[in-house]
Amino acid sequence: MTISGYTFMRNTSKLYYPFIESIQSILPLCDEFIIAYTRGDADDTTKLELEKLNNPKIKIIESTWDLEKFPKGTVYAQQSNLALKACKSDWCFYIQSDELVHENDLHSIKKYCEKYKEDQQVEGFLFSYFHFYGDYTRVMNSHCWYKKEIRIVRNHPDIYSYGDAQSFRFIPNFDQLDFRTKNNTRPLHVVDIPVHIYHYGWVRPPQMMRSKSKVMDSHYHDKNKIDKKYNELSEEFDYGNLNFTEEFQGTHPKLMSPWIAKMNWKDKLHFEKNYKRNGDLPKHERLKYRLLSFIENTFFGGRIIFGYKNWKILKTEK
Repeated sequence: MTISGYTFMRNTSKLYYPFIESIQSILPLCDEFIIAYTRGDADDTTKLELEKLNNPKIKIIESTWDLEKFPKGTVYAQQSNLALKACKSDWCFYIQSDELVHENDLHSIKKYCEKYKEDQQVEGFLFSYFHFYGDYTRVMNSHCWYKKEIRIVRNHPDIYSYGDAQSFRFIPNFDQLDFRTKNNTRPLHVVDIPVHIYHYGWVRPPQMMRSKSKVMDSHYHDKNKIDKKYNELSEEFDYGNLNFTEEFQGTHPKLMSPWIAKMNWKDKLHFEKNYKRNGDLPKHERLKYRLLSFIENTFFGGRIIFGYKNWKILKTEK
């Protein structure tokens, strides 16, 4: 049984991604790690830092982003699929550059991959999520934030990264042009495993969080509108009222220790009881979604109702 890790990158270093730690968190599991890399801005050091790893498992595919051909975030799926289709293993482990796996979970992941290797009905594995927000001690438990996602898929020619590369679909004879199409597609058949992905995409210095948000928004929407929107905003991202998050009770992957130690923006976070940021409230603070979150967490064991779901669960491992 073999496992390929893979991801894609552009301007990853300059946007405060723990991408080296992300790779290292699953590298012990992997027989190879494929990266679709696009050269970024002149001050980005992503490739240099990748080369410093000097690891023979890591293979870099040079690529180019085409935002006109792949608009509304679908360039992420297109780039992800470049790496996915270069993988040679039985299983393909997709990890985004702001995601890590805990070292304590590596053995379990390998065990499930071995257990289901010959069961062709199983096309992937569903992971739970810790979404850290604002700092490394707070996590989201809101209707607005996905609680599960597929991160390991079987190496099959009809399995593709889908949409904006958040998830996957089974798409026979796919021309790889419209990554949001649902024509002739279906969700993957997966096993839900008791393993978490640690997602750090919303833990950045406020100024860096603003920069990253602007870059991401520009890949989904008209650039002129985005420039106008951000010209009217503060130079620093406001995380809002952190009382709408929960305290994290677990331990972080050891690889994140240096990142946690260098956090220096706690004085810019707000825990005042009635604090509201200027402008629009974050979605998870709006009354409608607060009520939905309360119902889900109180009566449905945290399971999201009327929410996002892009898979069919064959079995849930305990």
